[in-house]
Amino acid sequence: MRKTLMSDTPFRPFESLLDEATALSVLRAATAGADDGELFLERKRSEAIVLDDGRIKTASYDASEGFGLRAVRGEVAGYAHSTEISERALRRAAETARLAVGAGGGVLAAPPQGTNLRLYADADPMADAAFSGKIDLLKEIDAYARALDPRVVQVSATVSAGLQEVEILRPEGLRLRDVRPMARLNVSVIVEDGGRREQGGMGGGGRYGLARLMAADHWQPMVREALRIAVVNLGAVAAPAGVMDVVLGPGWPGILLHEAIGHGLEGDFNRKKTSAFAGLMGQQIAARGVTVLDDGTIPDRRGSISVDDEGTPSARNVLIEDGVLVGYMQDRQNARLMGVAPTGNGRRESFAHIPMPRMTNTYMLGGKDDPAGILASLKDGIWAVGFGGGQVDITSGKFVFSCTEAYRVRNGVVGEAVKGATLIGDGATALKGIRAIGNDMALDPGIGNCGKSGQWVPVGVGQPTLLIGGLTVGGQAA
Repeated sequence: MRKTLMSDTPFRPFESLLDEATALSVLRAATAGADDGELFLERKRSEAIVLDDGRIKTASYDASEGFGLRAVRGEVAGYAHSTEISERALRRAAETARLAVGAGGGVLAAPPQGTNLRLYADADPMADAAFSGKIDLLKEIDAYARALDPRVVQVSATVSAGLQEVEILRPEGLRLRDVRPMARLNVSVIVEDGGRREQGGMGGGGRYGLARLMAADHWQPMVREALRIAVVNLGAVAAPAGVMDVVLGPGWPGILLHEAIGHGLEGDFNRKKTSAFAGLMGQQIAARGVTVLDDGTIPDRRGSISVDDEGTPSARNVLIEDGVLVGYMQDRQNARLMGVAPTGNGRRESFAHIPMPRMTNTYMLGGKDDPAGILASLKDGIWAVGFGGGQVDITSGKFVFSCTEAYRVRNGVVGEAVKGATLIGDGATALKGIRAIGNDMALDPGIGNCGKSGQWVPVGVGQPTLLIGGLTVGGQAA
């Protein structure tokens, strides 16, 4: 069949681009004697408009479509992809993927269980407003921020939205479809006072339309929060350095949990024994009361998926329960090799990428402690409310994170804001050093992206207020 031009009509590759029976026949031939495999077809459209310092800086629209065909045998996976969805391209891809199967001898794994669960609507979020309406929104944000405080010297705002349409065909004939919307609004404010400039930022979004983000009762508090952070940092002093106790705020600070612990609980790192948590299943790896989940089933959340990119329904997976390691996040290949069930965590950036175990929404459940009481118990340390970038070494579990909003605390009294604070430690030690768990668990506002092996996927994080003992704070020595 002849390829058609991309349009706003629903993505139906087996109606306009491929004959389903032919595609299934080619897929079965490619995966004969394999352990697993699938044909993954995708169309993705997205737009982003950036206003910077009162002017539209960029306005972009991207569209792509294609397929990826995979055949898996043991630890080896053959993968080929193409931006041309046609029988000819499919047959060429099958020849390449088939090389991984070799002489065969594998037994095709059982297909994933089907699901009718829909965690988000399939409407195109880009269609919620005309281009001119999005421009007007950004200009209104700029004017609103500048009117709030005369110290505002620069405002940046970004509105973005996209729609990912996925079809998965498996060798058994199972065919699955998922339509995934995404919308996001980000605001950054720079203030200046006495020659000193500081920045504050806020963002949010999820798997829903732009209309929710464009409502004034949504974006105005976002702008005020970005301004508040910037003003706080105007008065910040250099952060102290040394080993001290740290209180982490709820919500977005869960990014530390994501990086320092979450990646170490992905199945591939544990199967290959390159994770700091490898071989510790069933053991106490965290303080009592610590329960960590990865949950892709939360409606409308940025990291949620109705089915993963192999067709497995997403799930609410408990990873750590009352301090005990009870589960890893698995795709189909690693689950099979480790003798466990897939957990709905097989994710890929696009049709051009192979799936691997990835997080969805990773968070720690709340405890029984009053957050104010936790802060009051801090004798000498740091209260870290906001985080920027961070990195982790999976093998050792060591992490480094920069704080975007933090305060010095002495004898339970919150003092001056500090700037340039970094938190340094390792995931295993940090888990065991948790001394108090607040009853205020919150999820992040919908801003997370996660990178692994060159692939990026949207994720969510969350946690309650936490007191962690003995973290190294990098700053300025006294």
